[in-house]
Amino acid sequence: MPESLKALAASLGFDDCRIARATRAAHADTFQQWLSDGCNGDMAWLARTPERRCDPREVLPGCRSIICLALNYYSGSSPFPATSPGGYRIARYAWNDDYHALIETKLAAVDTALQARGGVQRGYVDTGPVLERDFASAAGLGWNGKSTLQIHRRLGTWFFLAEILTTLELPPDAPLSDHCGSCTRCITACPTQAITAPHRVDARRCLAYLSIEHKGPIPEEYRRAMGDRIYGCDDCLDACPWNRFAQASAELQFKAREEIFSHRLRDFLALDDTGFRRLFAGSPIARLKRPRFLRNVCVALGNSGCGDDLPALRLAAEDPHPLIAEHAAWALEQLGQRDGHSAEP
Repeated sequence: MPESLKALAASLGFDDCRIARATRAAHADTFQQWLSDGCNGDMAWLARTPERRCDPREVLPGCRSIICLALNYYSGSSPFPATSPGGYRIARYAWNDDYHALIETKLAAVDTALQARGGVQRGYVDTGPVLERDFASAAGLGWNGKSTLQIHRRLGTWFFLAEILTTLELPPDAPLSDHCGSCTRCITACPTQAITAPHRVDARRCLAYLSIEHKGPIPEEYRRAMGDRIYGCDDCLDACPWNRFAQASAELQFKAREEIFSHRLRDFLALDDTGFRRLFAGSPIARLKRPRFLRNVCVALGNSGCGDDLPALRLAAEDPHPLIAEHAAWALEQLGQRDGHSAEP
């Protein structure tokens, strides 16, 4: 059964498939302390029924095994077309379509095969209450790095994790030892020192969290650190030396979407709600909605903009949505201080 399961996973495009025994997660207590310390920030769903998140048997009664799957999403270096002006960063996983639908379709095919064996399953793509990296590590699907990201010998850091909880008793794979050694490149690379200790990230300082999950204003103490990032941050992933083995994904859906990266930063400020939804249809960025996305764009312009960006920022400073207006005003102030441009309309 395990070999035929792994062959099926490979035929569906997964890059690795390993099996863990369903037990309480190895870092359950650490996770609960992390919640108690408030390191989850606005992500309140992480604190709902934490015991359920720590034990897959609480999620699926009778769960005996967890099938852990990896899908490579590495899509090369620069996403900008040769004729593009460039000048901003989007986390690599969001260069094109949302990965959830693609992976969920693949999980459904595995579920069908397991049902034929009499199993009852639940599948998740970071959408369910499972401490996925603990079980991936237990299954030998990489190891948990000091940045808390999972690292794979062949894929580096550029892969999605997915899990299938099943009532079938499957022989578990052996875990893989930690191969980070004394390396601390991910910790050093973090622009806001959000990796406060090895294997511990304070989300409230993390630029990925602040630019995606956080719904309010970007705290001023972190705005300069955002640089030209407008969605997420890959710095701790980029820094990992295991990425020297990374190969481009076979999934064309992960290639950069040219119509996004052909824009200048200031072009995004002209988007109304309809234009935003049209441009980012099917993209992970769509879930931000226009106000939060333009909040990020304004911060990036404040850090990397020039005099040509002033008219667009002045219009944005009059936007009816206060989140956009406030960050546009901040950007105008930054440009004024740096280049001597007037922030006045």
